[in-house]
Amino acid sequence: MEYQIRRYRIEPEKMDEFVALWRDGVVPLRQRRGFVVHGAWVIEDSNEFLWIIGYDGPEGVAAGNEAYYASEERKSMEPDPARYILAGDHEVAVRVL
Repeated sequence: MEYQIRRYRIEPEKMDEFVALWRDGVVPLRQRRGFVVHGAWVIEDSNEFLWIIGYDGPEGVAAGNEAYYASEERKSMEPDPARYILAGDHEVAVRVL
């Protein structure tokens, strides 16, 4: 399984709305597309949202992400939680423990 650590800076005062949209829309869709959400955290002092996903598809997490974002379900997600993300980064991680 490949893992990805995803970190976002969220618009001020929008964290609760973002988390609700993420939890109710992104998580179920990710799971239907073969991803496992290993956890999510809010860093209140810096208005950041951090989550870790795993993907066990033969093509790897990058291809899984590409297929996820290309899906009609993701394209039509409304409201789109991404509208609250001011900045973000994603890193592939290898499990050592």
